[in-house]
Amino acid sequence: MPTAAYDVVILGSEPSALTAAAYLAKAGRRVLLLERREDLGGAVVTEELLAGCRVDAVFDDIGWLPRSIVSELELRRHGLELVQLDPMVTAPAKHGGHLALWRQLGRTQDSIRALSTRDAERWPDFATGMAKHAALLESLYEAPAPRPGAGGMPTSDDLRGLLRLGRRAGLRGRADLLELARVVPMSIAELLDDWFESDTLKGALAGGAIGGLMQGPRSGGTAFLFLHRHVGGESGAVRARQTARGGAGRLADALAAAAREAGAEIRCGACVDRVRVQGGRATGVVLGNGDEIAARAVLSGKDPRTTMLDLVEPLHLDPDAARAARQIRFRGPMARVHLAVDELPRFRGIGGDGLLGGSVVIAPSLDHLERAYDDAKYGRVSERPYLEIAIPTFADPSRAPAATHIVSVTMQYAPYTLREGEWTPERRSALGDLVVGALAEYAPALRETVIERCVLTPRDLEQRYGLREGSPDQGEMMLDQILFMRPMPGWSRHATPIHGLWLCGSGTHPGGRIAGVSGRLAAREILRAKH
Repeated sequence: MPTAAYDVVILGSEPSALTAAAYLAKAGRRVLLLERREDLGGAVVTEELLAGCRVDAVFDDIGWLPRSIVSELELRRHGLELVQLDPMVTAPAKHGGHLALWRQLGRTQDSIRALSTRDAERWPDFATGMAKHAALLESLYEAPAPRPGAGGMPTSDDLRGLLRLGRRAGLRGRADLLELARVVPMSIAELLDDWFESDTLKGALAGGAIGGLMQGPRSGGTAFLFLHRHVGGESGAVRARQTARGGAGRLADALAAAAREAGAEIRCGACVDRVRVQGGRATGVVLGNGDEIAARAVLSGKDPRTTMLDLVEPLHLDPDAARAARQIRFRGPMARVHLAVDELPRFRGIGGDGLLGGSVVIAPSLDHLERAYDDAKYGRVSERPYLEIAIPTFADPSRAPAATHIVSVTMQYAPYTLREGEWTPERRSALGDLVVGALAEYAPALRETVIERCVLTPRDLEQRYGLREGSPDQGEMMLDQILFMRPMPGWSRHATPIHGLWLCGSGTHPGGRIAGVSGRLAAREILRAKH
């Protein structure tokens, strides 16, 4: 028999699940959140992966966190201190020198000018245009996804609403809408080739369009992901990183504090074995120890395929729905390598430490990125990978012992499924060697400074942090898996075919690297629903 009764049981503790818990509890619902690990935050977690070092395990930043959520949940009062990193991106140039992308448009222009006068002149128009497109996405993301009508397409009412959002976001007339429609399906290589000539600039920008995606810069639709990553930033602030003082995991701490204050109960170390379904309705969950918890609704922050195919018994799911869930693409392409070093890395072409506050990217050209992807297409680890490096101790030395720095590297491409064999400890170690070697080409003294390292393969990201196939976004952010098609047509407003079972993770609208929004949207849908 069930041991307790709640209005909503929430599975997992990624930021959107915690956000949903806070909003539902504030609305007076009895809420229980269950997390299988001892740490909250899902993949947005800061933990001691290196001796004495507080490391952002998967993500170096928290993505876009809307001001409305910060205000409504009083996250600053609950300890969240947001940090705007500047420069946002620093890229060592292949033949010396560097490029820095700053929040101030003029400083970025000055940096680009050292590479190309023409590109520097075009930068303001490019930045303004991309910000305008991203503003429409921002408006779309804070609203429920368009509801599919006949044939799975948005209804006419939703299309009219889209036009109103476009005008509100600053798109003026037919020309702006046509330009957005032209850009979204493009490859990022096509978009950047239209604007710029500098290989260094194009490589640095393109990294933001392929991060976490098993696609190369010449793959169609990657321009959309570039815009998606631009959401929430001011004009010119391309790939504007925002993190939390003390690490990305502080976001989970603040959200959990807000949820508990509102009355939500949170349990760590609670593994959910399955969702109970009776008469076509979710009625609670069964834990791994056999305990049953009754609830009027179940809200899952786990990815849609795991929720529907692993936690729901097959007899409760329509064959078409099961087939659709199986067809969601994940294909995680990234690994994480964390290093404890005894001095700041000295990158060739980057003079002084003042350029190490944001991301340092190793992406010398579009060709470099495309060749890295070519390896992964055939199940091989990229021999010359794309690297994105964060040094969190540059701005926050308290996260490591004295005289020690953390160097966290996101590496692409490391396929989840290898062409030959599985991810073994030996392959994990070889991956770490490859990343350190690739870094040493740009920071020659790095090898001798490494004290300790931790390597996380796509398999590790799945097993430790619940990222299916190592996908950081709970499913690829491609054009057929966004908006009203995320996670699949008909499921975009967080409901599933099982009455009372809802979804709120990154695998739902509006997608990955957007903190809390899907949780707030899901909470609203649950509160509107008739039980």
